[in-house]
Formats: sequence, structure tokens, C-alpha cells
Amino acid sequence: MDIKATITALCAASGASGDESTAAGTALSMLKEYCPDAEIVSGNVIGTFGSRREGLPTLVLDAHIDQIGMIVTHITDEGFIKVGNIGGIDRRLLPAQPVIIHGKHDILGVVCSVPPHLISGENGVMEWGDVSIDAGMTRDELEEIVSQGDSITFDVKLRELAGGRIAGGALDDRCGVAAILRTLELLKGQQTAYNITVNFSTQEELGERGAKIGAFRLAPDFAIAVDVSFAYAVGENEQKCGKLGKGAMIGISPSLDRGLSMGLIRAAEKAALPYQREVMEGLTSTNADRYSVSREGARVCTVSIPLRNMHTPAEVIDLSDVELTAQLIAEFAKEGE
Repeated sequence: MDIKATITALCAASGASGDESTAAGTALSMLKEYCPDAEIVSGNVIGTFGSRREGLPTLVLDAHIDQIGMIVTHITDEGFIKVGNIGGIDRRLLPAQPVIIHGKHDILGVVCSVPPHLISGENGVMEWGDVSIDAGMTRDELEEIVSQGDSITFDVKLRELAGGRIAGGALDDRCGVAAILRTLELLKGQQTAYNITVNFSTQEELGERGAKIGAFRLAPDFAIAVDVSFAYAVGENEQKCGKLGKGAMIGISPSLDRGLSMGLIRAAEKAALPYQREVMEGLTSTNADRYSVSREGARVCTVSIPLRNMHTPAEVIDLSDVELTAQLIAEFAKEGE
């Protein structure tokens, strides 16, 4: 499996929260190679890996397929598109950003850049009410293509950086999806300690809604939420961040299962895989929070890929961390807790 090509294809598919069908279709086609029964259920992409063996606990590998974006609220008389946010977009980066409006067919636009002295928001940052998108059309022309409620994503292509790193949009969490696919490839023909099910879930950016549905439907014994977490960059608190290229970040939190966290750490050390501990003081704000309290509750942990510039069109990851994440989960799945 070419991890970079897989991530590139996943990131090229649009999938703002609540409008993930294109991204889900792309992920489904990839998952079917490893889970022939894979299907889209309530928006989630779900598949079972290998044959079910009686007496084994079920392990769900979860990564979310949605991305941040915007939603069309109305079109002005002058032909500008007004929007609201889908997920936690950093408003500081909005002026002059190129975007794709997903109407009856995709059209390109750009966020209007208001001169700094005319911006009403605090510290010169645009409020959502100030954000307008220019697609170069009149209102009548736009209304033939664009409707209220259509989603909008940033118009950005993945680019390769030096040292095995890549930058672009939607790496949160398409790189997690790729890590799970790579895990399944590593486990082909291997005996595992669990019956494994995959859930590429929707609407994580809106409060882990797809994971809540998936957790209730699948009722696993164990679950690993494969997501991204903050990688250190200049000006950040080094103690609260992971490092690019240093391996997967294994979650430790009062809301996670300590035994599972330690099991993942033992698997990493036994296989001589580099890893990082990610200590969280409460809830994780990932899909893990949904699995741990669904039905009778599953034993849950997070395994995160370090990422810089989260929720921007220029997210950065190190491809080696995706491979190391897959190797860690595969080792754990073979050995068990």
C-alpha cells in the first residue's frame, strides 16, 4: 500500500461534516479490499475484517471521515455567498482563502478579504457575519447552482514537503483512515486476538455523532479511536504536544481504559516501535468518548497521529507516523492486551 497515494486520494474527496457521501464512497472502495462486506450504514463506512471466530472479543478500529468546512446560509442581492461554520475553523485564516462550493455541481470561489481597518471583529479577526464568498456570479446565476445548506470546503491540494512530510487540508482525519487501511494490510493472513470491525465515522466535527451511532450498532468490547493530535510547532507548549516523526501518540486519560493504554504501550515496546504518550486530563474530544459510554461501555483508547496546524488548509503530518501507527495497532491486534 502506498500510504501517500492513499492519503492523497482520501483528502481529494470532499466530505464536510453532514455531507460526507463523496469521501465515504472513496473510503468504501478502499475498505472493500480488506473487508468485502463493507457498506455504508447511517453514513458510516463499516466493514468486518476476516472471518468471525467464536469466543474472541470484538475490537473496533474507528477513524472519522468528515472534515471541517462551511455551510451556505444565503446569497446576497449582490451575488455574494454568506456562510456559517461546520466544525472549529480558525477564523484568522479565512480572508482570501480559495474554496469549493458543493452545489448542483462544484464551483470555485474565494473568501472576500476586507481591509483590516474595516473589520468589525475583535483584534481584526473576521466574525462569521463578515464572511462572504465571491464566485464571480450574479445572484440569479448562483441560485441556478447553489442552495442554502450546500457545503463548502477549502480548495487545497496535498503537497509534499521535505523529509517525508506532507501538507494540505482534511488530513484530520483522512490520515487516520489511511492508518487503519494500512493496519488491515499488515494483518492479512495473520491470527489476531480479536474479531476486528472497522468504522469510518461521520460528523466527528459536530460532536462525534457518527461514532455514537456506530458504537451503539457495533457494541464492541474494545475500541481504538485513530485520530490526530497536536504536534509541536514554534510558539507552542512543548510539554503538551507530540513530535512529528516520533511515532503514534498513545492516549492516557481518566476517560480512557488504563489497561488498554498500557497494552498498547507494551505492544510498542515489544516490537521496538517508537511511540509517545499523550496525557489528557478528562474527556478526549475524540470518538473514544462515545464508545466508552455506549450501551454497557467499551474499553477504549486513542492512538493519534501528530499533526501541525490543525483545522486549517495547511495541516502537516509525517508519513512515517502513519506507518508507525498502523504497525502499533497491528502488533496489538495480534498479541492482545
